[in-house]
Amino acid sequence: MGLLKSIFITAAASILMASSAIAEQVPQWEIGAGAAYIDFPHYRGSNERRAYLLPIPYVIYHGDILKVDRQRVRGRLFYTERAELDVSVNGSVPVRNNVARQGMPDLDPTFEIGPALNISLYKAESNHAQLELRLPVRSVIATDFTYLHDIGLMFQPNLNLDVHNVFDQTGWNLGMGAGPILTDRRYNQYFYGVDAGYARPDRPAYTASGGYAGSQFVVALSKRFPRYWVSGFVKWDRLQGAAFEGSPLVKSKDSATFGFAVSWVFAESSIKVDEDN
Repeated sequence: MGLLKSIFITAAASILMASSAIAEQVPQWEIGAGAAYIDFPHYRGSNERRAYLLPIPYVIYHGDILKVDRQRVRGRLFYTERAELDVSVNGSVPVRNNVARQGMPDLDPTFEIGPALNISLYKAESNHAQLELRLPVRSVIATDFTYLHDIGLMFQPNLNLDVHNVFDQTGWNLGMGAGPILTDRRYNQYFYGVDAGYARPDRPAYTASGGYAGSQFVVALSKRFPRYWVSGFVKWDRLQGAAFEGSPLVKSKDSATFGFAVSWVFAESSIKVDEDN
């Protein structure tokens, strides 16, 4: 659920024995294009929202090192049957014309990148289900494309469950993820700090500290038809108990992000590979 960037919540579970799942044969690559609609808060904790309707590429590639699928782009650095180390990426859009931040500098878009250790907790052969513990640590860069500014670190451990052919419906895939978010002081100050020069009676100065940054739960459902692909998702964000909960810029402690997409597949490889290759 990649692209889509960010999810991540209670990382505690007993490690189960992984059985050897039967790998399905799929095209090595697929190319297409489509459109996506997404509706989300300006930033986590904002009570203002925005929506985008935008074109999206559809690219699937099953390589030995580089893997691109509908959920994420992975540069596999290390791999065993039970664990893999890859590259995790995410980001956020710019924040402009936000009432709570009126008179303050706008928030530039951010880009997040770092390593992620993914541990397989359970893999079922019969229903094609897989449970993973994902442990991404990412450095966060803010940029207006004329400068780069390091604004901190983020750790987002999460349990991720993927089920293929869910409810015995061929081709329907269900994904769910949940876990906590932990961010450092610089990151929280960038999004939730209020310098004294921008303080007002209804927006007192505030210095953020690092630590627990709330939790997220996401569920997504998708299906690949012969010539097109459809998907929808809902993400729930909760900031109760976050280190920056007292910031005057936190206007809502619960929020939802949702979206859907459809893509048409123009071409695919005649070469078949194992889906989990």
